[in-house]
Amino acid sequence: MLDLRAVEVSAQVACLDLEGVLVPEIWINVAEQTGISALRVTTRDEPDYDVLMKRRLQILAEHGLGLQDIQRVIGTLRPLDGALPFLEWLRERFQVLVLSDTFYEFAAPFMRQLGFPALFAHQLQVDGNGRVVDYRIRMQDQKRQTVKALHGLNFRVIAAGDSYNDTAMLREADAGILFRPPPNVVREFPQFPVAQTYEELRAEFVRARAS
Repeated sequence: MLDLRAVEVSAQVACLDLEGVLVPEIWINVAEQTGISALRVTTRDEPDYDVLMKRRLQILAEHGLGLQDIQRVIGTLRPLDGALPFLEWLRERFQVLVLSDTFYEFAAPFMRQLGFPALFAHQLQVDGNGRVVDYRIRMQDQKRQTVKALHGLNFRVIAAGDSYNDTAMLREADAGILFRPPPNVVREFPQFPVAQTYEELRAEFVRARAS
């Protein structure tokens, strides 16, 4: 007998940002462990991703930091408290896709800890000495474009993120949720419900799924 509930679940996709939603902010932790406060600026502060990344590369070059230095910091990090149970809960109800503006070279350790969810991210260009010299965007506006493509495949999409670079994805989705966003993002995007805990985030997904 056909399980209609399974059919309903299969037609819905949950799109999640990575940093700030499932794992800690990588650059903030690099800033804390290296003492370079300028690296604390993230997409929660700077809406122009290209400006942000060029500044980061400049700072890395000025301080002689390479990919291994960043990966060493990442190796000390773990998913946010409550992220793993939430992700397990979500997978029972949705197909889950992580859409991130981080880089595969940064995200790999987290993917193992999270049970290898599907990840769409970008790539770094690293020279023979391990210096990060540039970055390659997989696709401009990739988060929104991915949600748009899923709609073209007749999927319903519920998305969650925390930063400026998530808001286009949230607008494109059938329902968008802000998770632990900074006050400036809340003020500028009052149309999105805000969840501060994983319990609240679950409730928002349930509400959006039923609407």
